[in-house]
Amino acid sequence: MRLGVTMFTTDRAMPVHELARAAEERGFASLYVPEHTHIPISRRTPPPAGQEELPEEYKRTLDPLVALSYAAAVTSRLRVGTGILLAAQRDPIVTAKAVATLDHLSGGRVVLGVGFGWNADEMADHGVPYRERREVAREHVLAMRALWRDEVAAFDGAHTRFEPSWAWPKPVSGPPVHIGGAAGPKLFAHVAEYADGWMPIGGRGVKAALPALREACEKAGRPMARVIPFGTLPTREKLDYYAGLGIDETVASLPSAPADVVLPVLDAYARLI
Repeated sequence: MRLGVTMFTTDRAMPVHELARAAEERGFASLYVPEHTHIPISRRTPPPAGQEELPEEYKRTLDPLVALSYAAAVTSRLRVGTGILLAAQRDPIVTAKAVATLDHLSGGRVVLGVGFGWNADEMADHGVPYRERREVAREHVLAMRALWRDEVAAFDGAHTRFEPSWAWPKPVSGPPVHIGGAAGPKLFAHVAEYADGWMPIGGRGVKAALPALREACEKAGRPMARVIPFGTLPTREKLDYYAGLGIDETVASLPSAPADVVLPVLDAYARLI
């Protein structure tokens, strides 16, 4: 069982390069950071976990790819990933270039966690209708994968298109794409079609969901997708339980806070490795 960590990287939290170095020194396998481009002050969209007030870190999140470049630069083994990147809100050509560059410079250590998003107000400012976000994200990921894979790449979709083009560097690792979100037929259809794995937030209900995910992958004619429980509060019992399900990596949640708060939690998690 490999153990990774995730933290809301902000201008007030422990600097991401210091966190990355500390995580690698303690034997963690990966570091993931989230994304919000901005948070409209309208509260037409309620907070995602039912909070009365949206936590402060949502308003202050760093750009994930810039943050991860700092993390990759001070480490040599740590996998660096997005958890999650809001693909529907991003230009796929520009994002494909940035991800491929980060993967190239890091020696193939990038993992792209992708999500559909929950904040309708944020999406609207990017011109993405909330009900279309899944299909927009799907096309953007497929377009990026074409740019990463093909010597001459082209894409012609309902939401994005570009003529035959060159795009380098090509990423070293693929990179693997994992979709975050709650279990369900729509999400598993996306995973089976164009992703490498599923990142269930919190990790609850994973065992019950595995047969449906396996069935979706079989229908698509592909191997079982990788499963990475994400944003968990780990215990030895929980990690052993996941390992018994065939899961080989779990990502633990760290507080978005200065180093004097984060490091004791990181040390406690390290004892589980």
